[in-house]
Amino acid sequence: MEVQKATDGFHQKEHPSAGETHPRYSLRSIRSVSASFSSSFDRLTSFGNIYFEQEIRSQGLGYIKSIFDKNPLLLHLWNEILVMLCVIATSLDPLFCYILVVDEDKRCVGFDKKLRKVAVILRSITDLLYIILIVCHFHLGYSSFYKANSDDADDGVCTRAWRFLLSYFTVDVLAVLPLPQVVSLILIPSLKGYGFIYAVRSLKYILVVQYLPRVFRIYSFLKKVRWSSNILPETAGAKAAFNLFLYMLASHVIGAFWYLFTIERKTVCWEERCVHCPLNCNYVTNGNSSADSFCSGKAGNGSQTFDFGMFEAGLRIVESRNFMRKLSFCYWWGLQKLSSLGQDLKTSDHLWEIYFAVTITISGLILFALLVGNLQTYLQSTIARLEEMRLKGQDIELWMAFHSLPRKLKKRIKKYERYKWRETKGVDVELLLHNLPRDLRRDTKRHLCSTPLKSVPKFQNMDDKLLNAICDCLRPVLYIERSLIIQEGEPLDEMVFIIRGQVRIYSKSDNGIAASSSLFNCLNKGDFYGEALLEWALHHPTSTTVPISTKTLRAHSKVEAFILIANDLKTVVSKFWWLFSRNSPSLKAIWEPWAALALQVAWRRYHKNKGEKNKSRLGIEGRINTQKSDAPFTASTHIVRALRALKLKRKKSQAESSRV
Repeated sequence: MEVQKATDGFHQKEHPSAGETHPRYSLRSIRSVSASFSSSFDRLTSFGNIYFEQEIRSQGLGYIKSIFDKNPLLLHLWNEILVMLCVIATSLDPLFCYILVVDEDKRCVGFDKKLRKVAVILRSITDLLYIILIVCHFHLGYSSFYKANSDDADDGVCTRAWRFLLSYFTVDVLAVLPLPQVVSLILIPSLKGYGFIYAVRSLKYILVVQYLPRVFRIYSFLKKVRWSSNILPETAGAKAAFNLFLYMLASHVIGAFWYLFTIERKTVCWEERCVHCPLNCNYVTNGNSSADSFCSGKAGNGSQTFDFGMFEAGLRIVESRNFMRKLSFCYWWGLQKLSSLGQDLKTSDHLWEIYFAVTITISGLILFALLVGNLQTYLQSTIARLEEMRLKGQDIELWMAFHSLPRKLKKRIKKYERYKWRETKGVDVELLLHNLPRDLRRDTKRHLCSTPLKSVPKFQNMDDKLLNAICDCLRPVLYIERSLIIQEGEPLDEMVFIIRGQVRIYSKSDNGIAASSSLFNCLNKGDFYGEALLEWALHHPTSTTVPISTKTLRAHSKVEAFILIANDLKTVVSKFWWLFSRNSPSLKAIWEPWAALALQVAWRRYHKNKGEKNKSRLGIEGRINTQKSDAPFTASTHIVRALRALKLKRKKSQAESSRV
């Protein structure tokens, strides 16, 4: 036999017989299955966020990977399509509850054939799209299924299929099985009597069993794509709107099942009064008159009626073939009962009717709590911002009153603060950018200022290092309407890059009167002003006096811009001056002053480092010499002290011997 690669990563020359068990094969198989099982439940995602492997498992679908690689935004679009597909399917499934219609004349249940055809077609389309997504997912092979161990990259189709089965595959298949189509088209029309009742009940159970996986998939999708999509932004308002949508969807579903349960109870009533009645309009020729008063829900004089419980109100619409009438009435009933938490429900002693009422109460309690909680959060966040704005306004009022500012100046300050608050929603943009990591801050500024930076002739075709250094120094500013940005005749100490709004630029005549409006030049989004400051920074490396502005800039509308002040521009030019001259041949004349300045700085740095090294060397030598000179002195001192102690000891011994 050929050498085949086992799914657990080792080679096997021949397969063991059915009677023998290879211990190595069994142990590794168990480990592989265990790893697959734990890996699958750690990453329960069959569609979630999509990450392709370097090698696509299906060669026939390899072109899809190239498409996603060229445009990563398609991954987010893929996720959004999946979510919307599940939401649409969840909204369409309850339509199968409305396809049954009661015929009071014949005492039987028939079909709204037009509605049944529409429901089957819509459900089949969504199932087909879902199946296509499942097949694509299985053949493309995502990296989340190949992280259990290092041998997973070489796993075969069987192992990959086993992992897929342990993930959401079973849930997906259960959700797309065409069971409602089979029951509504084949099973229910072909049965009668108790079989017909059981078929109607089976439709109810099938819809519930398939509805829960779809809801679960919507939750898992939203949990995965919420951070990378616009479907559910992480805001209090979006969460409140989404919970309101869930509330409406739950009302639609509960109303549809209430209609189906009403028809089921009606058939049960007819079966009690007429044991051998077919109940299916396909087999009924004459009606059953004995069930007229008992199953009508209206008690006559001294007559008994069937206890329909909470479904008695539905008897008014079970005969109608007007779909919009039935849908609107059942939706209103479901919304009303959810909002009241089922408090006004009057149920019979039927077991499933009681459970249905309990489900309505619990669902209404949960959804209402979520809706109220998110609405409260949204209102609190809005009120908190308004309160913050009010307190900040009070602080500004106190500050202006303390400094006795004139009324006109106060009005301008208030106007600017209101505009800034309206545009930024209370967010300090400069502080926000400052708190970001350096790479994020630089990339954000570069994205916002890419157009005005490219409009500067000397910044075109520049190195990324230079543009990154410039972006690091940009500062955001806001100007209200008619604000003075730069005054003619004053120092030009900043370059202005406009990212929104319109700025008028003009100069004054010799007599000091402003030029006519026909001479106005406008700067719009993507324009800049201050090229003279850049020329000064390039050609005068040692100068500290900025040039004088020859134009006046005034905001014609509300303007948002970034500024580059003179000191920051000078610092950037001093670090990257050679990049300007290298990319612009006309600027090679600036090489000489900047090269001389660079040599001077390097020479000073060299002398400074050399002096510090000499000082440190001399200090070390001085300490060594001092230690050497102190060493003999210390030794001689110890010797003298020792001799003196010996002499004293001898004198004491001689004195004691003379006494004896």
